[in-house]
Amino acid sequence: MYRLRTIILFLAILVSTYAVAEDLNLTIIYDNNPYNSELETRWGFSCLVEGLEKTILFDVGGEGSVLLNNMEKLDINADVVDIVVLSHVHYDHVGGLPDFLRKNANVTVYMPRSLPQSIKDEVKNADAELVQIHNFIKICKNVYSTGELGSFLKEQSLIIKTSKGLVIITGCAHPGIINIIKKAKKELKTNVYLVVGGFHLCWMNTWQIKGIINGVKEEGVKKVAPSHCSGDLARKLFAKVYEKDFILVGVGKKIKIKQLNYLWKNMKIILINEFYMKKNKQMKI
Repeated sequence: MYRLRTIILFLAILVSTYAVAEDLNLTIIYDNNPYNSELETRWGFSCLVEGLEKTILFDVGGEGSVLLNNMEKLDINADVVDIVVLSHVHYDHVGGLPDFLRKNANVTVYMPRSLPQSIKDEVKNADAELVQIHNFIKICKNVYSTGELGSFLKEQSLIIKTSKGLVIITGCAHPGIINIIKKAKKELKTNVYLVVGGFHLCWMNTWQIKGIINGVKEEGVKKVAPSHCSGDLARKLFAKVYEKDFILVGVGKKIKIKQLNYLWKNMKIILINEFYMKKNKQMKI
């Protein structure tokens, strides 16, 4: 009887969920920090996100030619991108957009509502789809925007739900890296596994950066990968505190996040429950 129930439950889970989640892959395509010597470095940021329902390009750097050349050297075809997400107005994050759209205009571009009309017109003139973001919103399965954060300079960050926790990708973190982390946790009610991107700490001194690091640790962030405007000092201090959970990133760095097998996880729970139920029944006899 117990074995029959186990089989029925197993088949129910098999129908209702997928057996193996595809791994999440992040590739830094544009950054001022070197990593892959074959790629060009420039001040700015761009990260390709693969392994989701949609392939996402987060920010496009400042120079389209550098972005596209790096993509070519990494054997990444612009046509694989379904969604472009722009974090904020600064040129080193949006400047590569026209060149990218000439390669692939069959995308949906998510940008802060506060961006100037000239950038919105670039999307419309390329016949790409434009979505203007203001509040927290779901972009596609397991992917969200924080919405516009900050007062004077508004910025959105990308949040990805994984089996290990949230992955947050930031452009420059002008609204404050801790504020962004808190926003993600508040909206999705779960822990943060990784924060990657610009932390905007390059202008801070040691005492200030240590305060930020303590705040990030207090929020329970498991791993960090500061790049772009984070600054060498901040990267050094984060590495000292996070040790093996610090990820050194630069242009060309690839980060793979292994997803758990949800079906096997659920099946183990069922088998454990069956074991204890059977044991309890034997004890009553």
